Amino acid sequence: MALIAESDELAHGSAYRWHDVRFIGAIAGRYALPESRNNAEEKVPVYACRLCSISTRLLVAVGPVVGKEGELVATHFDEFGILRGRITRRLPSGFVLDLQLNEAERDKLGAKIEWQKKHVHAQVPDKREHRRILPREPRSTITLGDGTRIPCFVIDVSQSGVAVSAPISPEVGTPMAVGRVVGRVVRYLDVGFALQFIQLQAPEGLETILLPPVAE
Repeated sequence: MALIAESDELAHGSAYRWHDVRFIGAIAGRYALPESRNNAEEKVPVYACRLCSISTRLLVAVGPVVGKEGELVATHFDEFGILRGRITRRLPSGFVLDLQLNEAERDKLGAKIEWQKKHVHAQVPDKREHRRILPREPRSTITLGDGTRIPCFVIDVSQSGVAVSAPISPEVGTPMAVGRVVGRVVRYLDVGFALQFIQLQAPEGLETILLPPVAE
C-alpha cells in the first residue's frame, strides 16, 4: 500500500509540477476568432498578436481586434504551438484567455514555458540589411488617402518599412501612413501586409514615428 501511495504521489507531482510556471515577455504570434464569422463558408481572418505573459492556465496578448468576453480565440506561437481559450477579460488592445487544456497538455505547456524562461536571451541575431524591431507600443493608426483612420497592430518595423496587421486588405501599391510615416503596400503577409517607407528612416526614431498622429 505504501508503494502504491508513493507511486500515486509521484504521478500527481509530475502532472502538476509545471502548473505554477509563468513567462512574461514579448513573443510574436497570430490569432483568429473562429466564432466571429457570419457563416461556415466565410474564411476566418487571422491577425498578428504579441504575447505579454503566459502560464499553464492564462494567456495575455495584444492585437488589432479584441473579441467579446466568452468568445473562443485560437492562437499560435512558434515557442508554444497552438493554444485555444476563451476571453475572460478584454483589455484596451488585447485580451486575457482562459486556456482550454487537459492535464497532460497543461504539463507539456509548462515544460515549454520553463524552457523559454531559461533560453529567452539566446536569440539568433537578425542579419537582414535593416534590422527589424518589435516596438514597445505596437498600437498605431493607419491613415488612408481619403483621411480614414483605422487602428492597426505593428508586427515589426525597420528603417525601410513596417509590417502591420489590421482589419483591411489594401491592394499592393496603395499609399498610406502608419503613425506619422508614409509608405506603400508592397506585399501581403499571412497576418497582414507590409509597407515600404517612401524615405529611409533614422533607426533611433522608429518608435516615435509609429505613434498615432494627434487628432485635430
